[in-house]
Amino acid sequence: MLTEVLTSALVLIGAAFVLLGAVGLARLPDLFTRLHGPTKATTLGVGAMVVGSMIHFNAQGDGVSLRDLTIVLFLFITAPVSAHMIAKAALKERERAPQAEPPAQQDPSET
Repeated sequence: MLTEVLTSALVLIGAAFVLLGAVGLARLPDLFTRLHGPTKATTLGVGAMVVGSMIHFNAQGDGVSLRDLTIVLFLFITAPVSAHMIAKAALKERERAPQAEPPAQQDPSET
């Protein structure tokens, strides 16, 4: 009973974080704030769901799956690295973009 409650709680918490990350990705204003949705909240959400899966299958006698452990490992390694690379590319693109020139001001004596 305890493992079922714990598994259900982890899956629900994970799903809530994944939903929060997806909403953040869709609703936040610019690229740099949008990176937080999929990298922080979604990583935590998927991690919680996989840990819930590990607890469930371990309680059934199948043991801890190496596949589940590698999913968590690769998720926690690749998500921050990819977010860092996207942010660096966006910063470089911002530096390369031509700056808009301010509009020329008219001389008050000409009007």
